[in-house]
Amino acid sequence: MAHPKRKHSKQRRDKRRSHDNATAPNVSTCSNCGASVLSHHVCSECGFYRGKLAIEKKETV
Repeated sequence: MAHPKRKHSKQRRDKRRSHDNATAPNVSTCSNCGASVLSHHVCSECGFYRGKLAIEKKETV
């Protein structure tokens, strides 16, 4: 296994880790029913995408 010959500074370590942060998902509202939907995804509540019916949803009784 590789071992460092010299100690890397905290600054060098933190510069490497600067892009490891988590990002929140892009959530928008459905134009048809108003439910929360991930961007570029079909609405799971009504099946609409960009104002058009994409998936026919079965009604549960």
